[in-house]
Amino acid sequence: MEVERLVKEAVNGSKSALEDITVAIQDNIYYLSLRMLANPNDARDATQDILIKVITSLSSFRFDSHFNTWVYRIASNHLISANKVVKRDAGLTFDLFKMDLEQDLQEPTKLKDNPDYQAQLNELRISCTMAMLLCLNLPHRMAYILGDILEMAHDEASTVLSISKSNFRQQLSRARAKVVEFTNKSCGLLNECANCSCEKKLTGAIKRQRVNPLKLNLETGSDSSYAEVKEVLLQTQQELKTLVLQKSVNQYQCPNELSNIIGLLVQQGVKASKAQYKTH
Repeated sequence: MEVERLVKEAVNGSKSALEDITVAIQDNIYYLSLRMLANPNDARDATQDILIKVITSLSSFRFDSHFNTWVYRIASNHLISANKVVKRDAGLTFDLFKMDLEQDLQEPTKLKDNPDYQAQLNELRISCTMAMLLCLNLPHRMAYILGDILEMAHDEASTVLSISKSNFRQQLSRARAKVVEFTNKSCGLLNECANCSCEKKLTGAIKRQRVNPLKLNLETGSDSSYAEVKEVLLQTQQELKTLVLQKSVNQYQCPNELSNIIGLLVQQGVKASKAQYKTH
């Protein structure tokens, strides 16, 4: 098995095998971090920390589970319990998020003539879709991402989270119910009677610097335009709309500068000082 060979070679000191392993897992870790934290900078920071943990713990992998399962376990544990992550968590609630969505609503009359108008709407859609999950506590957020967005089998997800399968199902069910209820009531893409819509929210989002018209980070990496997602949702059965919306966020690639940092760490050896490679 290829992964077994790479792990054994890496543990025995092969830098090329270690680099192949990090390249194979870094995008998955970055996407998981991004969906958990909803902030590209925080996700990049978390990805670096997780990759270092994987690299420095590689010799403890016992081949009693799939390697990706082991990696996701390290990543999930970090994203749920690391002090740095917990301290940054804003403790957002669905009530507070609803209040925020319904502020600064206005028709985007002046923005419609901008050639980047649709791209700006898409940036807002993606960022809002991800931020919505911040209303779940960390364990329920992770359960929702693993179970519904990544579609991980329940036995694997429960292994990743070191909980029973029934416990995972309970967490996933509770998280899903909260996300579905909120989205169906408050998101204009799913409910045309909702107060908030991306069109009405865009002007305020730009003023609050939540959307930077000069730097559309999330939209640039998206396979689907705002109009395409809106059309798909119009044709989707109501009970599936929330899931379609959440899964319409692309699996973004790990930023190049982070890949370079990890590559340097690999070349210097796993015992190199972590502080030396921190991003700024």
